[in-house]
Amino acid sequence: MKKIERRAVLCCLLAALLALGTGLFVFRWFSSGGRWASAPFNRHLYNNAGQLAAGTVLDRDGDVLTTVREDGTRTYYDNATVRKATLHAVGDPQGNIGTGALSAFADRLTGFDLVNGAFGAKQGNRLYLTIDARYNYEAYEALGGRAGAVAVYNYKTGEILCMVSAPSYDPLNIPADIESNDRYKGAYLNRVLSSTFTPGSVFKTVTLAAAIEEIPDLDSRTWTCGGSVTIGEETITCSGVHGEQHIGEALANSCNVAFAEMAAELGASTLKKYTEKAGLTDRYSVDGILTAAGSFGFDTATEGQTGWAGVGQHRDLVNPCALMVYMGAIANGGKAAVPRIVDKTVNSLGLSTPIRWTEKTGTLISPSTAERMTELMAEAAETAYGTKRFPNMELCAKSGTAEVGEGQAPHAWFTGFLRNEDAPYAFVVLVENGGGGSSVAGTVAGKVLNIMVNGY
Repeated sequence: MKKIERRAVLCCLLAALLALGTGLFVFRWFSSGGRWASAPFNRHLYNNAGQLAAGTVLDRDGDVLTTVREDGTRTYYDNATVRKATLHAVGDPQGNIGTGALSAFADRLTGFDLVNGAFGAKQGNRLYLTIDARYNYEAYEALGGRAGAVAVYNYKTGEILCMVSAPSYDPLNIPADIESNDRYKGAYLNRVLSSTFTPGSVFKTVTLAAAIEEIPDLDSRTWTCGGSVTIGEETITCSGVHGEQHIGEALANSCNVAFAEMAAELGASTLKKYTEKAGLTDRYSVDGILTAAGSFGFDTATEGQTGWAGVGQHRDLVNPCALMVYMGAIANGGKAAVPRIVDKTVNSLGLSTPIRWTEKTGTLISPSTAERMTELMAEAAETAYGTKRFPNMELCAKSGTAEVGEGQAPHAWFTGFLRNEDAPYAFVVLVENGGGGSSVAGTVAGKVLNIMVNGY
């Protein structure tokens, strides 16, 4: 009798395990079935060259960026520069660029669904991206062959209108030495989404937000810059001798002395809190593509190192996309739309995906602080950067020149947003080892924004 009972218990356990395994499989099928079916080993969906043999990728205006010929091979836009400029959004034929639509959204392109699987893959779907090929073209040209990243998005809707990463290459004419030539170093990497960089002075926007809320007499206080200041065991150097200045002037001058002193007064724990609140240590999901998380060394920073961290140096590393979203939150009263790259999918019957809701971030900055930041950034933009490069734009911006090592030119940054009612754009420009933030990255930003706002 006991033997029968033991066997019954064992059978029940096995049945429970079977039910659990079946439930797990069904769950994974619903959550990951599209990725399974669209994996490169599925020869029904990929040709002999390993290229996705179904689906068309278009920009927001309906310009075809990549599609499949009748013989099953993949082709791209007929302009080589556009192909390079949109490569990291569209993807390469072999799937080396994980953020490209051909890899990240293969299930949508093949028309996979849970009922029919990839039955309609021969026709494929039309996947419309939010980017504009023209904006990408202008951004890529403005970089002028230099490594870097350019991104612009609508902080109210989340649509990424421009996303360029360089170096790039022509997917129809892949360089034979791409793996060995330093010219193409990091070409498979989308620098907007998947990289982090030393931010330099663009990080002062975080230090400023903390100072506005944590230093009661901030607006009545002045700082005196003699070109450098010693904090603890560190000597923080500045780009100039700015003399006595109030907070608005310190921001316009991008004064390291003033902001390092603010950072030291605030302390590492406070800077850490505001950095995390700003979303700079988070990973955003851009239609399922996870961005890189920023990292900082606040936990072990000395007083002097905290001063360096407050001006965007020390061990600060920031993801360009996260910085762009933070700019959008300042512009939008504390919260911004989460960025997205997919506009819609249209199947072979002409049916489009349902209208999607705009996803918002949490509160990255308090509304009152965002309002004050906007005023200060607008004043700084007019004082430090002028209006000639940014006609018809209500610009709020911050430049950055990030030191990245002895013997290397600094990274050039320019980030901010527009307050134009019909152009609610936040942007980020990074030119690796480019030199001056305002002169180099600011010029790139001006060219791209001018096309977007003024059409020329």
